[in-house]
Amino acid sequence: MAYLAFYRMFRPVSFDTVVRQEHIVTTLKNQIATGKIGHAYLFCGPRGTGKTTLAKIFARAINCENPKDGSPCGECAVCKSLAGGANLDISEIDAASNNGVDEMRDLREKVQYPPVAGKYKVYIIDEVHMLTASAFNAVLKTLEEPPAHAVFILATTEPQKIPATILSRCMRFDFKLIPQKDLEGLIKSVLDKTGKKYEDEAVSAIARAGAGSARDSLSIADMCASYASGKLTYEDVNTVLGSADFSVIADIAQSILTEDAPSALTGVENILSTGKSVGVLIKDLLTFLNNCAIVKMCRNANEIINLPSETFNRIKDIAAQCDGHKILRVTEILAKAETDARYSLNGKITLETAVLKCALPQSDYNLDAIIGKINALEEKLKKGEVVVEREVPAQPAPKDQTPAPKPAEVKEVKEIKKPAVLQADDEPTPFGTKETAHHAETKQADMFAKPRTLGEDDKRSVFGKFVRSLRTTRRNAVLFTLCMDLGNFFEGDKLILTTESEAVYKGLTRTDNAAFVAETLAELGVTSHEVRLVKKGISDYDKALNELKKNFDGIDIEIK
Repeated sequence: MAYLAFYRMFRPVSFDTVVRQEHIVTTLKNQIATGKIGHAYLFCGPRGTGKTTLAKIFARAINCENPKDGSPCGECAVCKSLAGGANLDISEIDAASNNGVDEMRDLREKVQYPPVAGKYKVYIIDEVHMLTASAFNAVLKTLEEPPAHAVFILATTEPQKIPATILSRCMRFDFKLIPQKDLEGLIKSVLDKTGKKYEDEAVSAIARAGAGSARDSLSIADMCASYASGKLTYEDVNTVLGSADFSVIADIAQSILTEDAPSALTGVENILSTGKSVGVLIKDLLTFLNNCAIVKMCRNANEIINLPSETFNRIKDIAAQCDGHKILRVTEILAKAETDARYSLNGKITLETAVLKCALPQSDYNLDAIIGKINALEEKLKKGEVVVEREVPAQPAPKDQTPAPKPAEVKEVKEIKKPAVLQADDEPTPFGTKETAHHAETKQADMFAKPRTLGEDDKRSVFGKFVRSLRTTRRNAVLFTLCMDLGNFFEGDKLILTTESEAVYKGLTRTDNAAFVAETLAELGVTSHEVRLVKKGISDYDKALNELKKNFDGIDIEIK
């Protein structure tokens, strides 16, 4: 006898051996027990979840002479004839290759003949969404009012392609993806029956690769069992799946998360040079990052991902080096790169660009990147690891000497540690110690001095100075991002800031942000400002009107 693949050899033959899909199994068993058999069923769902298998079991069960708990007994004459394939009461039709109107007309003629041995004549039409519109119309009336002995079971992975007139005539059952735990149990039972030894981690890796499909999981298990001459290990599964070595993937992910761009690019080049595809590498990185997120957020992470202890500890160490927001940002960038690489002429460049974007958040003006940088800065502040720079003022030259040339700017690097205890001579003041009091008092005097009147040149340059101040002097990354694209003009001495984004408007009018903006503008001589939310797509008339008001500021003119 020819060798049978695992998914064929161990295909369920009764409802009790079907993996999950309890909501469908229970309904079908109750219909068989009560004799309320429908005339048309639609089985839809992802591949490998048991649609055709359940259709065959149901077809044999409704014809069985002595069903056991709704399942076919397998012992009566009808069951034996149906199992052998010699009986014509159950017909399987592949709609992918028999999708024309002539095939459906032939079916419509044959359905009138009664069954040979059983009670029902069952037609299982697989991939029914492949039928043409004419074929659907040809079978429509027969599907609605078939002979009493006929039962139609339509199976498809794409129910959205089936006409509504067909859907309304069928009892629809939606199959679900099979959970990983159930897939692991199925794989273990198959390997036990074949006498193959295995590691639990290897079975978990096969189940994850199956992605909810029993057929895919058993096909992978079949390949892995053939590959491993002895005990099936986690490394064997990775080799069969074509995945890169875990330690190399971990090194690349760690380099990305710790912002070491050269090491990350080197690791990518090394893997691609061995012949691994770009798509597989991105998939491996996304899987690793997903495991990092689970370890970061879940207490029972080891039970969820079920990896070897060394592998789990490595993931745990890398996840502890960064916050969840950074993991989320990197995952989103690589997920987009996975989609882009499918349509790119050079997937390698697409991947390397994404890796650089992940590892260089300081060059990314995306709001997520800015928030990540702020979080990292706050973490360093808590640990006292932030290095700040302050200018050291030059000592004034004696009066009896010629002033020396202005020295080059000298910067003193000072590491923030725990607050030092004040000495007796360092009396505290509202502005700090005596050492810094004079500078602070001078700054305060400047702030509360009588506001100066801005000239036209000052008004034209004040907004640029304001934005630069947010980025350099006052260092408020969030406000800098919000203010970059603001419109601006003066009404008299009042600065008007405009935006079309409601989110930006709400952010600028928040109490703390509004106070910060007002203080920054006051240092530039602007004593009054207003943030306005304007409608998107301002008209040319309004633009011209604002421009006139700006150009003739201070002149009493009337616009009609």
